[in-house]
Amino acid sequence: MRFSPILFVLIIGACTPVQDTTPLPDAEPLASAPQLSVSQARANFRAAIRRVEPVAERICREESIEENCNFRIVIDERPDLPANAYQTLDANRRPILVFTVPMLRAVRNEDEIAFVLAHEAAHHIEGHYARQERTAAAGAALLGSLAASLGTTDPEALEAAAQVGGAVAARSYSKAYELEADALGTRIAAEAGYDPLKGAQFFYRIPDPGNVFLGTHPPNAERLQKVQEVAAGL
Repeated sequence: MRFSPILFVLIIGACTPVQDTTPLPDAEPLASAPQLSVSQARANFRAAIRRVEPVAERICREESIEENCNFRIVIDERPDLPANAYQTLDANRRPILVFTVPMLRAVRNEDEIAFVLAHEAAHHIEGHYARQERTAAAGAALLGSLAASLGTTDPEALEAAAQVGGAVAARSYSKAYELEADALGTRIAAEAGYDPLKGAQFFYRIPDPGNVFLGTHPPNAERLQKVQEVAAGL
């Protein structure tokens, strides 16, 4: 299966790299950072949920385009998973915030877990999941149609072009979505009584994605700057 050179140029040309950002100094690898005990990590998580969830749901009901603001917050208990947290939707489009046990143990205090929790809730409030679905679908349709207009008739090639178009389109807004979630997450954490600047210290210990082509996350320094800007205005 081969793509037309013109099609390849169009794919590459659709992506504009962001400006370079100096990495945060003295970053400590997350894997080697001291970890909380499982019991302390769970206690911090429960405490953060009690304070963050009501604020997130109130802001969701007041401001969000999403109809379902009833968050379900769960721990993925599988022991072999890396430190991770993410937002998704169930079959009824109820928002689910998922945290792995290593993620809970990697944060050092309630402010950090509250900030991560608020960040993931903000993804739903901002409608990022649905917006990314629509963007991916539009990108897939556009690149599939373009491949057909350039004379491609092979069904597998057309399907591959659609998949590439969907992936490129979805990733093209990922960094902006992360910064939006950082901004709203800062507000949610602050309204829940936490210090978002203290919570954002987590950025010093996670791997810095840097200025990666088609990356899904902006540089950590850019994210920390966003938190500082929003916090200064609260």
